[in-house]
Amino acid sequence: MSSTMSRTYAKRSLHSIVAHDLGARIVSGKLAPGDVLPTEAALSESLDVSRTALREAIKILSAKGLIESRPKTGTRVKPRSSWNLLDPDVLSWHFPDPDPAFLYSLLETRLIIEPNTAAMAAVRATPEQIKHLETAYFEMEKAEPGTEAVYITDLVFHQGILDASGNDFMKSFGMLIETALIGSFRLSSGGPKAHVKSLPDHHAVYAAINQRDPEEARSKMHGLLRRTMRELRKELGMSVEHDWDQIGL
Repeated sequence: MSSTMSRTYAKRSLHSIVAHDLGARIVSGKLAPGDVLPTEAALSESLDVSRTALREAIKILSAKGLIESRPKTGTRVKPRSSWNLLDPDVLSWHFPDPDPAFLYSLLETRLIIEPNTAAMAAVRATPEQIKHLETAYFEMEKAEPGTEAVYITDLVFHQGILDASGNDFMKSFGMLIETALIGSFRLSSGGPKAHVKSLPDHHAVYAAINQRDPEEARSKMHGLLRRTMRELRKELGMSVEHDWDQIGL
């Protein structure tokens, strides 16, 4: 789990801990859509928490679309289509063992969002934000392969591009990118070589933004993410052939 996520859960209240426990069970499939949760009395006893804490946890999960409570029928797990998959907690509950299909969908979402975000940054970034991207890239170069620094510096770089887009909605996708990066690193068997191989692609993105070239920034980010997805497909034993060109991704 990332240091960011660890910090998120380090200061949790009791009802947040309960929500995390139940949420992780639901996301992992241990509690499947349609399953009815045990009664409040039974669940509070099995979790060794008060009914008050359990009720607050149920409210949290309901707000995230994972469960619904109805009189007489109890609390039931809702279909996955009802879940708020962009919620930071719901994203984090897919770990430490993310479903490959879920992770791949995250990467496809990045492919839709990030090339255009890079183009926006090329036009809108302030000199300070471009300097931040330069620093972030050089920190990526200095990160020791195989350490957490590789993931952290990569995240800072991509988050910096979201921030430089000048669009607050784009900034909110930071958690999605973090989750995708964590999953990619967990599944990757490329080791240190994968990190080193990605550096020229990242530098090309930075250079295009620094040169205020939106089309080049879009193209270089698109290429970076396409290569990342292709490598992930190999890791998952999937054909590298895909419908991206047909779709226009």
